[in-house]
Amino acid sequence: MSTIVPGEIARVSTRVQRLTAPNPGVMTGPGTNAYLVGTQALALIDPGPAIEIHIDALLQAVGTRLRWILCTHTHLDHSPAAAAIRTATRAQVIGRRPPEDGRHDLTFVPDRVMEDGERLETPEFTLRAVHTPGHSSEHLCYLLEEERLLFTGDHVMQGSTVVIGPPDGSMGAYLASLEKLLALDVSHFAPGHGHVIDHPQDEVRRLVRHRLGRERKVLEALTALGRADVESLVVRAYDDVSPKLHPVAMRSLLAHLLKLEQDGQARCESGEWVALAAS
Repeated sequence: MSTIVPGEIARVSTRVQRLTAPNPGVMTGPGTNAYLVGTQALALIDPGPAIEIHIDALLQAVGTRLRWILCTHTHLDHSPAAAAIRTATRAQVIGRRPPEDGRHDLTFVPDRVMEDGERLETPEFTLRAVHTPGHSSEHLCYLLEEERLLFTGDHVMQGSTVVIGPPDGSMGAYLASLEKLLALDVSHFAPGHGHVIDHPQDEVRRLVRHRLGRERKVLEALTALGRADVESLVVRAYDDVSPKLHPVAMRSLLAHLLKLEQDGQARCESGEWVALAAS
């Protein structure tokens, strides 16, 4: 598997190329992947952060051929470059409006709001929107129907699990959206971070097992402690994760706790969580 180098164009398939933004990190891996779909009239999926050299590289790659800019979601590493690229190319921006929770790109204003199952149909390719809330409520994946290739944004990432951060992120919605992917006829995932995933159904099942396993561990930790706040719980429920990542892990931990509350297995009392006995 070749190394992902930000700024270099990589061929993914006959219709798809990848250009990764220079924003590597703990949360972004090698950087945010932007995908160019087509050969004549192009679609750009996830233009990425508003980094000048990245925008310039994308504009050079598309030339005069860009017609559509699609965003999977509006976190700050995925959509902010859309505004500058639209201004430069007059391409149509497609996606869903950002939630106002302080973690989203409020500059993102789609020309077309995509609903679940809607298609962008061109003479060369078709992209179908698949609404996959969980990581964020507005999250869309896009299925390139001719190749059965699903652009997954941050719903599924290669080599890592995604953060689910309430209030906009929802663990219950995320698990339901993962199950939704199992019903799709998909051959590969093209994630927002990392390499193409060759066995998508296996990866989805692995993620579901991981999340449910973490949920059990959270409930076991809560039962053992009797009453605990999130800061105390993360040490026990995420003892297999580096303490440096615990501030981030606490966001997903809270999402697990809220799901347990919805399922009648836990309750929050004055900022502390308690497990509820099974009836």
